[in-house]
Amino acid sequence: MNFLAHAHLSGNNDKILFGNFIADAVKGKQWEKYEIEIQAGIRLHRQIDTFTDKHHIVKRSVNRIRDDYGRYSGVVMDIYYDHFLAKYWGLYHPSGLNGFSKHVYAVLSKRFLILPDRTKMMLPFLIAQNWLTSYAKFSGLERVFQGMDRRTGLVSGMSDAVTGLEKNYEELKQDFTEFYPELQDFSKDTLVRILEK
Repeated sequence: MNFLAHAHLSGNNDKILFGNFIADAVKGKQWEKYEIEIQAGIRLHRQIDTFTDKHHIVKRSVNRIRDDYGRYSGVVMDIYYDHFLAKYWGLYHPSGLNGFSKHVYAVLSKRFLILPDRTKMMLPFLIAQNWLTSYAKFSGLERVFQGMDRRTGLVSGMSDAVTGLEKNYEELKQDFTEFYPELQDFSKDTLVRILEK
């Protein structure tokens, strides 16, 4: 899952949301320097990634595009799934996507000084280009994928990933629709366990 899903799966606790959002940029035991609820968000993020990567529905999705994107297929799928979440946001969250996105940006900006360096560099672009809402439209996805393709030296093929999504749209949408409620339940249960320890 990518940025939008991780934020959405954090519940209503801003510190958990913050930890969940920054987790990929927190290496090794650096997570231990954060306060307990931020640590819980980081741990939740890692559990979500493990559950997602091992799930048979996600594997089915990745196999649908593996011939086109090879070892980058999982990365592409994370963004495809964020697209479906953004596009059909009203099915999964009671408030609007734009308002939710602004809240996420505010949570991150408020704690700017404790962001990992990688996230500090990314945040201005994230906000200026409104990444979280842009996932809903193909034009936003194209910008994201082109940027990612440049960062791989143009070897990933991700600049054509919107075409790949269009080609497999209904099948991938069905996969997401089956998978995401399971991930929501897993995330809620996992967060309860993390906070109990």
